[in-house]
Amino acid sequence: MWEVTIKYQLGKLPLPEPPREFVPAQRLAHRIDSLPITEPAVGHLATLPGHHRDPFDRILVCQAVAEGLIILTPDAQIRQYPIRTAW
Repeated sequence: MWEVTIKYQLGKLPLPEPPREFVPAQRLAHRIDSLPITEPAVGHLATLPGHHRDPFDRILVCQAVAEGLIILTPDAQIRQYPIRTAW
């Protein structure tokens, strides 16, 4: 929601409705749970190598580390981290 809202406000992400309506509706329609940003996940920031400078992507990597998740991405920089990825 954070990145979607910022990209929407900058005009870089056109959506049919504002993110606060669009994102929850899409999560519900596709049965996707929301993942909160937790303190333990953020704690991994200090241990991450500098492969990626995008703060949104770095927090996704931290969440994947903390929760043992797979990130679906074509981003080669994210694939350099010690996490599971797929695309």
